Amino acid sequence: MSNRTKQITEFLAKTPWATWTQVNLAGDASSRRYLRLSDGENSAILMDANPKTGETTQTFTDIGQWIRSQSLCAPKVLLHDTKQGFLLLEDLGREDFAMHLAAHPTHATTLYTAATDILIQLDAAQPPENLTIMTPEVGGEMVGMTAQWYGNPKQSQIVDEMTEHLTRLCPIADTMALRDYHAENLIWRPGLEGTNRIGLLDYQDAFIAPRGYDLVSLLRDVRRRVDPNLGQAMSAYFIAKTGADPSALACLAIQRNLRILGVFSRLARRDQKLRYIAMIPHIWAMIMQDLQHPALQKLQTCVAATLPAPENSAIKDLL
Repeated sequence: MSNRTKQITEFLAKTPWATWTQVNLAGDASSRRYLRLSDGENSAILMDANPKTGETTQTFTDIGQWIRSQSLCAPKVLLHDTKQGFLLLEDLGREDFAMHLAAHPTHATTLYTAATDILIQLDAAQPPENLTIMTPEVGGEMVGMTAQWYGNPKQSQIVDEMTEHLTRLCPIADTMALRDYHAENLIWRPGLEGTNRIGLLDYQDAFIAPRGYDLVSLLRDVRRRVDPNLGQAMSAYFIAKTGADPSALACLAIQRNLRILGVFSRLARRDQKLRYIAMIPHIWAMIMQDLQHPALQKLQTCVAATLPAPENSAIKDLL
């Protein structure tokens, strides 16, 4: 028995969950680990966020409490040990958007409309305090790793160009962004009504961002292809309800996916997490598409001059 497993046993000791079976769930890009506990009828989710790896559970619980205060569905905390980094959570369901749509592709409009409705509600909410703010400068610096791990570290002008475009098109950051708002982090609960139909996960990195950041996370999903017609319809719906600027949405989509391009390249090259390599051509194609927006011509020129296509990049040997 590993030391961490022993600590989990001690964490659950003398609780109703001590004897429940434990099954590992698929992890994400972080060092967090998740287990589903079950007694055959009931279940709960254990988050293992070891502080020795730089993880924390407190941010997740704080933001989850704020989400629930907005009448949205985040898992309730059942048991918590901040010192050891263990968090036992309500299990919101077993079927995320991606799983449901794989079996029921004709339901896409229903699911994505419901997900966009949540973002419209978040757009009108007063964000919590003490979160990172994605100013244009912060947003620009976030793509610095792309030059380092995907492109050429000596060609870092992409940071300055991204900052300039964010300053011009997305100067105001005043909206709560859950940040990883995509199909695999949205649990579909069709038996419920309203916002309870969607369970929200993986929001511990939430920050304050320009309007529409989570919308481009949803529609420019790096893990799955969203039908372009559906994407256009959801963008138009969001714009009509919030007054979002289409050029700002295109700029945010590029900023987000440029950063993810760097993150996934680092995960593959440094950490040997090679499963992320398969997603890079899709990410690159989305970046190329969004760069066609007329307001982004200078950024398009900069990307063309500084970042190669995947087959010519630093990750070419891993493709």
